[in-house]
Amino acid sequence: MHELITSKTNEKIKQAVRVRDSAKARREEGLFFAEGARLCVDAAGSTPVKTLFYTEKAAQKYGAELTLLAEKSEEAFLVSGAAAERLNDTFSPQGIFCVCKTLDKSVNIDIIYRNSKLIALENIQDPANLGAVIRTAEALGVGGAVLCGCCDVYNPKAQRAAMGSLLRLPIVTVDDLPAALTQLAERGFTTLSSTPDASAQDITQTDLGEKTVCVIGNEGNGVTEATMNCCQKRVRVPMRGRAESLNAAMAAAIIMWELMR
Repeated sequence: MHELITSKTNEKIKQAVRVRDSAKARREEGLFFAEGARLCVDAAGSTPVKTLFYTEKAAQKYGAELTLLAEKSEEAFLVSGAAAERLNDTFSPQGIFCVCKTLDKSVNIDIIYRNSKLIALENIQDPANLGAVIRTAEALGVGGAVLCGCCDVYNPKAQRAAMGSLLRLPIVTVDDLPAALTQLAERGFTTLSSTPDASAQDITQTDLGEKTVCVIGNEGNGVTEATMNCCQKRVRVPMRGRAESLNAAMAAAIIMWELMR
C-alpha cells in the first residue's frame, strides 16, 4: 500500500496542479500532467513518470494498469476523494493521475527529414485541434510534424485529444517556419501551403511528390504570408455548399489523407 494523501493542499498535489494549469511551470520544471488510465499508460511507455496518484476506486477497477504505472513511477501515492477532486480535470474522472517528464521537442529538424511525408502546423492555438491533428497524423502514417508558434503540446487538453500521439510521433518545434521549410526543400521536399483561396490548386488534383510537407495555419487567420510565400505550391480542400472554410483539424485530416493516399 502506498502512502495516503488526504489533503488537497499537500505539496505533491499542489505541484501536480501547478504543472497541469501552467505552461510556464511545465517549461520551467520539465514536467507535464496526464489523467486517465489509458493516457497515463501511454505516457509511461514514452517518458519517465515522476509521480503517480490514484484513488481506492481506481485501484479496484484498473489494477493491471496501476501495477504497470507503479513499476514505472519514481513515487506513487494513494489519494483521498478530496485530493483527487483537486487533481480532476475531466468530466468523467477515472482517479488516475501522473506527473511525467517532458520530451525535448526543440531538437534539430534532422530527426524528421528522413521521413517522406510531413505536416507543419503554424500558430495552432486550440489544444484540442493540435492534439486531434497529431493523433490523425500518427493514425494515417505521417512521418512527423513541424510546429511553429503553436500552443503547448503538453497542455492537458492537447494530450487528451492526442491520446499519446504527441509523445510517439516525431515532432520538432521551430521559431522560424519559413527557414525550416527552406531547409526541407533543399533536401528534396515539395513544400505546400494550405489555403481556402479558390485560386489554389485542388489538393486531390495536385502532384504531391515522393517527399512532401504541407502547412496548416491558424484557426482564424490561416497560414502567414511569409510562410505561404516560401512554399512551392498552394493547395486547398475542394468544398461544396456555402461553407467558406473548414476547422483546422478537419482540413488537416483531409490533407494528410491525400498526402498518404
